[in-house]
Amino acid sequence: MGLFADFTPLGDFLSGDFATLPELGPPYPPAPQTPLQPSLGTFIPGDVVPFSYWDTIISQYANSRIITGLIGNFQQYIDQGTNMESLYDNIWNVLTAQGYGLDVWGRIVGIQRVVAIQTAKFFGFEEQTPATVEPFGPGGVGCFYSGVPASSSYALSDQSFRALILAKAMSNISSCSVPSINAILRSLFPGRGNCYATDGYNMTMTYTFSFPITHVEYSIISASGVLPKPTGVTSSIVFPGYM
Repeated sequence: MGLFADFTPLGDFLSGDFATLPELGPPYPPAPQTPLQPSLGTFIPGDVVPFSYWDTIISQYANSRIITGLIGNFQQYIDQGTNMESLYDNIWNVLTAQGYGLDVWGRIVGIQRVVAIQTAKFFGFEEQTPATVEPFGPGGVGCFYSGVPASSSYALSDQSFRALILAKAMSNISSCSVPSINAILRSLFPGRGNCYATDGYNMTMTYTFSFPITHVEYSIISASGVLPKPTGVTSSIVFPGYM
């Protein structure tokens, strides 16, 4: 009898005023629901009509406080809307993904968050570019190259790693033409100055930067494979120096 204790007694229906009867359920028939529209940063991948648990309750139980309360609580326990929104925002959507989500995207496009940075300079010739060597003569401080470059690991921030992921995704589908490579360079270094690719017409190409770059940026463009080049073509990087 406990489940039916909140039902309105039959005598109230027979002798009472129907206008004073409690109404717990939604109006019947229910108003049509408007599909949710997609927006950036929220889990709405398309036109989705939100689920209403009232559709599962037959009309004779719509005014039962206990039954509707049980079903309403159960809906809160099993509703995965919050989890799906978190999955979409933090992992699925590359424009809003963070931490582990960006690491997943990195594996998809073929790059890693951690890059190796050269930490020591070796003796070399001044004409060599980029300037990763110490010249022979007065003022030169370095060591002889042993065959293994001295390097350290650096983990990119989410913002830098996201830009690298998008650039690598463009590289994966690039035609390796000069205009497509220049588009990738502009996305990697917005507002920094002129940076462009040139064809040497002898199976060589050059990536030229008119502004200094950091050791991290040099490691990214030289070792991550983010800058594409045609098969069989050798490439070099020219820049005025390190920041």
